[in-house]
Amino acid sequence: MRVLIDYRPALRERSGVGEYTHQLAKALLATGDDDLTIFSSSWKDRLAIDGDLAGVRTVDRRIPVRLLNLLWHRMEWPPIEALTARRFDVVHSLHPLLMPSREAAQVITIHDLNFLSHPERTRAEIRRDYPRLAHRHAQRADAIIVPSAFTAGEVERTLGVPADRIAVCSYGAPGWTPRAAPPDAGYVLFFSTLEPRKNVGGLLDAYEHLVAGSFKGRIPELLLAGKATDEAAPWLDRIARPPLQGFVRHIGYVEPRDRRALYDGARLLVMPSFEEGFGIPVLEAMSAGVPVVAADRGSLPEVLGGAGVLVNPDRPQEIAAGIARLLEDRAYAVECVGRGIARAREFRWDRTIERVRAAYVLAIARRQHRSRAA
Repeated sequence: MRVLIDYRPALRERSGVGEYTHQLAKALLATGDDDLTIFSSSWKDRLAIDGDLAGVRTVDRRIPVRLLNLLWHRMEWPPIEALTARRFDVVHSLHPLLMPSREAAQVITIHDLNFLSHPERTRAEIRRDYPRLAHRHAQRADAIIVPSAFTAGEVERTLGVPADRIAVCSYGAPGWTPRAAPPDAGYVLFFSTLEPRKNVGGLLDAYEHLVAGSFKGRIPELLLAGKATDEAAPWLDRIARPPLQGFVRHIGYVEPRDRRALYDGARLLVMPSFEEGFGIPVLEAMSAGVPVVAADRGSLPEVLGGAGVLVNPDRPQEIAAGIARLLEDRAYAVECVGRGIARAREFRWDRTIERVRAAYVLAIARRQHRSRAA
């Protein structure tokens, strides 16, 4: 198959959707079964291919991202064939809005529907375009790829997409050798973009409970690893003042090459998000042998699979209790590590790519059927 993937989510910072985009392209290229092209456009940032994607076809256009998105989302122009001077069997957008094409099957990935249920937690083009256009684009897509059964159910129920056009293609686990056991010293790790739906404020409330005396022992540092959005300013101000001053530190975006070392220094990972379509840090933590505290919402119970502690993200005291349990009960933490390692091994990129390619084949068939019926 001649496949084009919109690589722009991974162009600048590979977190969340960007990391999924990169790993998907890497896994597709590794099979050698398809003629893969990755597309990028930006006025400032140029597409730089690293060793993971050596040999892949690339198309890099000097067009501002916001301008191209405006043209694609509002006018559905220009078609990708005009931008690349190539023809494709499948064009794959890694967000919920279609990539215009004259003749290729159109595939989209919907990671979650948080932009519909809580638009106040979104910003920029996501807030402007996604709620208005997502339903129409989902109805027109030849196939929709989602990272979890949770998101599949949301797309079917909320956007009215038949189940046979939705393919669950989860993130694959990194090929890491897990640690033998959690360390006796280290930090509590939060690893995600600092934005409202990640429940950073609730996590800080939970840590205040621990600092105030609910945790009997030396309180480890809470390390906030991830890019700070504009909404993060009150949280950053908060951790610079008592009672959290000296207990919480923000280190910003972490490059992919440094992520394994970040997990190695953690006693546990805490992910108290209000909603996740998958939750990559949970899978990465389990792969590294790091026990996990996660919210009992969205896809996180599905990914964790009983291998860690689930908490109500609306109750900071419950988040604090989950953290304290893994810190205080070493035997239980070790048990969670073992279950997490076994759980992580169920997420394999080779299986994911089989599902992705099957979705592409079905999308091509649907496109051809639509063309004949037109």
